[in-house]
Amino acid sequence: MATLTIRNIEDPLKRRLRLRAAARNRSMEEEARQILRAALMEAAAPESDLGARIRSRFAKVGDVELPIAPREAVRIPPDLSGSHSDTGTTKRPATSQGLRRR
Repeated sequence: MATLTIRNIEDPLKRRLRLRAAARNRSMEEEARQILRAALMEAAAPESDLGARIRSRFAKVGDVELPIAPREAVRIPPDLSGSHSDTGTTKRPATSQGLRRR
């Protein structure tokens, strides 16, 4: 079995543990073990995602219907091939335009 040391317990808390242990005819150490067992036997609350927590927080306000904006037609993508159709020249990469590395 493992040993657990708990430091810096406030005096009022230690006093309450001592009184609770005495009321149950246990040592403070056994009472602390029983409290830990009971606390860790409880089923953990199911974790919900952030969206579910936000929905539950604002559920009492009511549902809000937001209008969906109409979508526009898809635009023609720009020509990224590097050639200009109006001048007949091609763009050079940035490294060959006289830029120096430092």
